[in-house]
Amino acid sequence: MTATTYTFKDKLIAWLQLTRFDKPVGTELLLYPTLWALFLANAGVGRLPSMAHIVIFTLGAVLMRASGCAINDFADRKVDGQVKRTKDRPLADGRLSAKTAVLTFVGLSGLSACLLFFLPIQVFYWSLVAVFLAFIYPFMKRYTHLPQVVLAMAFGWAVPMAYVAVRSEQGQSGVGLIGWLVFVAYMCWTVAYDTMYAMCDKDDDVKIGVKSTAILFEKWFSDKDIYFIMALNGVFLVIMTALVCRFFGAWSACGLAVGLVGLFAMQYNKIKTRERLNCFTAFRQNAWVGRYVFLYVAVLAVVQYG
Repeated sequence: MTATTYTFKDKLIAWLQLTRFDKPVGTELLLYPTLWALFLANAGVGRLPSMAHIVIFTLGAVLMRASGCAINDFADRKVDGQVKRTKDRPLADGRLSAKTAVLTFVGLSGLSACLLFFLPIQVFYWSLVAVFLAFIYPFMKRYTHLPQVVLAMAFGWAVPMAYVAVRSEQGQSGVGLIGWLVFVAYMCWTVAYDTMYAMCDKDDDVKIGVKSTAILFEKWFSDKDIYFIMALNGVFLVIMTALVCRFFGAWSACGLAVGLVGLFAMQYNKIKTRERLNCFTAFRQNAWVGRYVFLYVAVLAVVQYG
């Protein structure tokens, strides 16, 4: 059997698919919460975030999401070919090697680490946790039904890092209560949307022995699992509304809540069918949740502190 020869263009396209630069929705789901955390952290000291912080955390989110996708595909290279949605990924179909994925993870993580030179030293110590979480997440689905929780921690660790960066400049240490509340809210939202994502692959995952919250919630709650997913979104809504109320007032909080209720209602109408494509559509709709919350918080901050 003749081995397939791939051109430079083929390899480049495969690498873009490995890092998901061709699918920016995942990057948005990491980026927007990082930015709204940055705006809320600065609102706590009565100012707007610096342009330097915005650029640093934006680049960090983009690079770490890409590196996380690379190590994810490395971990799943032997099972992706057995799943309908992932069988054409570049490691599963042989266009890239496992070594390329590992080098990509190390290289992009290293580039992201370079950004830490422009932040307080305390942020560096917190960033070590982010790298550790990004590395272990892809392997968790073999050992626990809660890989989505680990993903939420990995994606959301930029939130405490943003708070540490801002608080360190004010002579304070740690994340602070508000920072941890933003982190908890983000975790609830992430577990909810990544469970929707896992619902797309549930049948395949059961066959090959991969674990997820989609499988666990159905086992625990039967046909009520959809309500548990929406309850997580509800916790996110309550916490974020309360924080907006604290910094920008009750009417601003009401506006945020109304918009989020509408967005989550659309997701519920999709996932209640449990149909693969509908669940994937509901997952993708969370990009609008991220955009909405970020723009809402950013505009309020600019109006109040600009």
